Amino acid sequence: MSEKTQKVQMKIQRVSGKISENKYLKAVSNGLMSTLPVMIIGALSTLLGSLNFEAYQNFIQSTGLKGLFSSLSTMTLGLVAVYAVFLIAFKLAEVFGQDSIGAAGAGLISLMSFMVLLPTIQTEDISAIPFQFLGAQGLFVSIIVGLIAARIYLLFIEKAWVIKLPDGVPPTVARTFSNLTPAIVIVVGFGVIGSLFSLTDYGSIYQFIYTLIQSPLQNIGGTLPALILVVFIQQILWFFGIHGRLVVNPIFLTVWLPLGVENLNAISAGLEPTNIVHTGFYAVLIGIGGAGATLALALLMTFMSKSKQYKTLGKLSLPGTIFGINEPIIFGTPIVLNPIMFIPFVFTPLVLGSISYFLLSVGLFPILNGTHIPVGTPIIMNALLQGSVVIILLQFINIAIAGLIYYPFFKMIDKTAVENESDSAE
Repeated sequence: MSEKTQKVQMKIQRVSGKISENKYLKAVSNGLMSTLPVMIIGALSTLLGSLNFEAYQNFIQSTGLKGLFSSLSTMTLGLVAVYAVFLIAFKLAEVFGQDSIGAAGAGLISLMSFMVLLPTIQTEDISAIPFQFLGAQGLFVSIIVGLIAARIYLLFIEKAWVIKLPDGVPPTVARTFSNLTPAIVIVVGFGVIGSLFSLTDYGSIYQFIYTLIQSPLQNIGGTLPALILVVFIQQILWFFGIHGRLVVNPIFLTVWLPLGVENLNAISAGLEPTNIVHTGFYAVLIGIGGAGATLALALLMTFMSKSKQYKTLGKLSLPGTIFGINEPIIFGTPIVLNPIMFIPFVFTPLVLGSISYFLLSVGLFPILNGTHIPVGTPIIMNALLQGSVVIILLQFINIAIAGLIYYPFFKMIDKTAVENESDSAE
């Protein structure tokens, strides 16, 4: 490695390290990732409730399963912002060194703050809160409230601005009272903010944030140029040996996750999904075999290598890449800082993303339903989770395209490996 390359790598590592280790971004990323059980249950219930077969629909209607699936979808995806605000605050408190009790206190106070900001619907007989901002449309508010409320709570704890009970009081009771002062200040403060926003034309801080911040960001983030930019940054970081997904995860989740939830909500309401770009789109059609779409490269190594080195690496790496785990092939080839592999590794995902986006946008393949795919979900299965069998066909088309891109570069490194093995044998 040249000295100049080392300097570039060091600079990139410092910048990416600061981003990935930022406590607030880490809390948002970890908090949203922790909603995965909610997302999976909601996605599966939406999928099971919306399968468009007349006999199946008649069956779930007659047995009451239709109502069950609808309820599960509503109480998971429809409340994802509620779960997120608690978990983001919880994770932030953990990052700042709080134990589980302290982190739970931060999460509870943040949840209360989130709820007092909600607009209410008042009639003669009922007082209700709308579901509109409890799901995808409220996610940005949940992020903001989770971070701010938890940070203020932590400030109270750090400065010891809490009620202190005598030493003889049980620890659980003492901890409960220590949360009382910050809870009153923070929740009342957010309640005042909510009341002030109710006097504006927006009617609530939720509508204000969604109109001025969340909706514009999602409109930009859901475009093909934004997709290409995020994936390009991720691949460049990986090429320099930095876990690119960890760096882009806050953007990946805060912008693309709500787009997927919106698709699932649309399907649950009997409408067609409209957002092409979301976390499921990347997992199923771009990151096939992990960053760089390396399943194709693992297949080439396994079945077309003439060198023992790459045939062995292919056999060892192939099972993992089927499940999206490709560190062995990235560092074993190596792809990191390998100029021969730069072009296929960085640009293959961009080509796959562009082709897939076009095919979905013109209607040749259905738009994916938006299910957030857990890391480790194998190909085919992750395509099925997106609600259509034909997505499997597009997945295999993308693997073939990736193979064609990787092939000439793979042949170059394989030829060199064969020559090295021949020299060693003499």
